[in-house]
Amino acid sequence: MPQDIKLYNTKSKSVDNFIPIIEKEVGIYSCGPTVYHYAHIGNLRSYVFADILRRTFVYAGYKVNHIINITDVGHMVGDGDDGQDKLEKGAAREGKNVWEVAKMYTDAFMKDIEALNIPTSAYTFPRATDHIREQIGLISALEIEGYAYRISDGIYFDTSKYKKYADFAHLDIEGLRSGARVEENTEKRNITDFALWKLSPADEERQMEWDSPWGKGFPGWHIECSAMSMKYLGETFDIHTGGIDHIPVHHTNEIAQSECATGKTYANYWMHVNFLNDTTGKMSKSNDDFLTLDVLKEKGYSPLAYRYYLLTTHYKSEISFSFDGLDGSIHAYNKLTTWCSSNISSAGKINNEYKNKFEEVIFNDLNTPQAIALIWILLKDEAISDDDKYSTIISFDEILGLNLKNSVKEELVISEEIKVLLEARALARTNSNYQESDRLRDEILSLGYIVKDGKEGQEISVSR
Repeated sequence: MPQDIKLYNTKSKSVDNFIPIIEKEVGIYSCGPTVYHYAHIGNLRSYVFADILRRTFVYAGYKVNHIINITDVGHMVGDGDDGQDKLEKGAAREGKNVWEVAKMYTDAFMKDIEALNIPTSAYTFPRATDHIREQIGLISALEIEGYAYRISDGIYFDTSKYKKYADFAHLDIEGLRSGARVEENTEKRNITDFALWKLSPADEERQMEWDSPWGKGFPGWHIECSAMSMKYLGETFDIHTGGIDHIPVHHTNEIAQSECATGKTYANYWMHVNFLNDTTGKMSKSNDDFLTLDVLKEKGYSPLAYRYYLLTTHYKSEISFSFDGLDGSIHAYNKLTTWCSSNISSAGKINNEYKNKFEEVIFNDLNTPQAIALIWILLKDEAISDDDKYSTIISFDEILGLNLKNSVKEELVISEEIKVLLEARALARTNSNYQESDRLRDEILSLGYIVKDGKEGQEISVSR
């Protein structure tokens, strides 16, 4: 096994050897969901990545303490300090109170990640609303140290007093000033200053608010992560992860407030997942039109096939999502699971040559595309017995998490009703009646089968 795990560190802008604070232990904090809506499939990419990271350390013999927070208050629409709290927005949309909305979407998130074979029992999921006291304590410490000031709508962090503020994201502060919007809060001392505690407006009734030394209100979005990460992992911890969009604002602000409060390095390694784009750009919830895991399942796509699809691209690279690309991954994933279910063996041994190759690529910044490619090379290697191939692939899956050990070979039994629909669909395609062909495809899907068009005609499989 290689001696070093190498990770790309946003902080250093290089691939660095991982050196833990405590030998053979690792503390990881991953920015979790804001539970005002369902997670879209782009959001879920971050948690599949985080799970690969955790599994890699477990595989390498580390004790892992992995935190994924639940943001259930304080995240404003637009990710800034103005506008409506996302939980309040979700409550208005759903006709529920904010606590009901938070629970509904937290439960949905947990269901999604379990479907992606991310075991919730392996993580700690602290909620922001359960840690108000810790957030108030952190803001008070910043106030004592002279980093916080008050304006009419809350307590703000003075970014000019943290001289390294622009370093992490290489921010152009002057450029931000010149491009400032007219409605920018003119009470703030600096354009990059951010809210630590928002005061409840006198003319607005909020469902989530708490007493504080500064008045009734609620925490800013950024302070939540600092307070919870340091409570569970210490003032300095090993790895912080999140989406690439968090770099210029959320993570920059986390670093500033945390290091000013403690005088210590906040996190040693920062890892960021790139976007999953649809045809119109980065997936967004702004117009309520986005793909969820449930939508994929309704279309007949297995969550684990989607996990396989994500792993075929390195986490630092963008993915341009398409159903054609997902179809290719489903074909490959089904082929792999079929092989595993047909070759289950307890007699094989892990092939050391392939094991070393796998560890070389996965320990080099979690190169899952090369790890997936290695599986297919192994399957074609006639010098390796099927028993040994199976044992070796199952060992790889300790990190990949594709649940290959539990693959079950399915005998496809097609009813007469399905056969009639397939014949009708074939006829519709022959007559170039694609609208009818699509209608019949959807009807077949509603009966539990996926039908796709291959080189040899219609291919049918069980909807997972």
